Amino acid sequence: MDVNRNKVSRRTVLGAGVAGAAMLAMPSVLRAQDKSLKIGVYGGYFKDSFDKNIFPDFTKATGITVESVAEPTGEAWLVQLEQAARAGQAPADVSMMSQVAMLKGQATELWTPLDQGKISNAPNLLDRFVNKYPDGRIAGIGAVAWYITLVTNTDVYKEAPDSWAAFWDKANEDKLGLLALVSNSFLLEVTAKTFFGGTDMLSTEEGLLKTFDKLAEVKPNVRLWYRDEAQFEQALKSGEIPMGQYYHDVTGLAAADGNPVRSTFPKEGGIQDSGCWALSRASKKSEEAHIFINYMCQPAIQATLSRKVGTAPTVKRDLLDLTDKEFAAVSSDIEPIIPRYDLYQSKSDWLNQKWTELIVG
Repeated sequence: MDVNRNKVSRRTVLGAGVAGAAMLAMPSVLRAQDKSLKIGVYGGYFKDSFDKNIFPDFTKATGITVESVAEPTGEAWLVQLEQAARAGQAPADVSMMSQVAMLKGQATELWTPLDQGKISNAPNLLDRFVNKYPDGRIAGIGAVAWYITLVTNTDVYKEAPDSWAAFWDKANEDKLGLLALVSNSFLLEVTAKTFFGGTDMLSTEEGLLKTFDKLAEVKPNVRLWYRDEAQFEQALKSGEIPMGQYYHDVTGLAAADGNPVRSTFPKEGGIQDSGCWALSRASKKSEEAHIFINYMCQPAIQATLSRKVGTAPTVKRDLLDLTDKEFAAVSSDIEPIIPRYDLYQSKSDWLNQKWTELIVG
């Protein structure tokens, strides 16, 4: 299913920070209008979905033309925005950014602080989707979210496991497919939540090392540390690698296509990752940007994204008109595991070294 391939690629892009594709600027609405906005979104399926399902309605509602820009992958876009801002230019006014990129951009004041007074729909958001500078100014607003969950092949596992602890079960030797990078698998957070009461454990080096030791116990059960999501998805469907971690929405699509796979939100919660809308300090389109971000915080728009793009809503559930089935296809009421993005900014080299040494080496 090609949709799946593209659907996932923007998340690899976002989470893992791989180097990547060239920037493409594609005007999505060609009518000449006074007000316009350049908006950066992940390329492929994701950009196509926004061009089709979101931007035309936004233009209709506000009169602001959108030029959508396909962002290159990971850190590459942050670097482009930084360099352009130093020259007083904005390749995009508003961009969808990963949480780690948000923190790195904060360090150089790349993001124009947003005025909450101009975002009347901001109170609709769950608190965790308002990204703030250390002094409390708003750096970004949650655009979309998604989950990584515990996935199993239903032919091999008749009963769904209810805890991430299943990864450590000796009965699952050589049966797991896990994401290969410390910065996109979030397995340190999973380990801390499952065995040490929460991710506060990761706030000290001593706690991190203890968590690494516990995670290392999972190694005999791992068949594949994967970077290529298509490879794991195939092996999951065939039962060759019958358990692992994967994207909840994509697994749901594969199940709907008749494949023997299921996605489970463990009792400790799924891993929730997300992207933020942020305004480049070089942009001269602050007014239009605020109108756009406010528009995207509407429950109806978040529900459209869930239905059409497969993302989890960033607004409170009781404001949404999603049915239980529609909500379950993209999200869960179980409190999620939120990645410790601060660590991937402040201790990136150390974490990568320990990960290679103790986990995948």
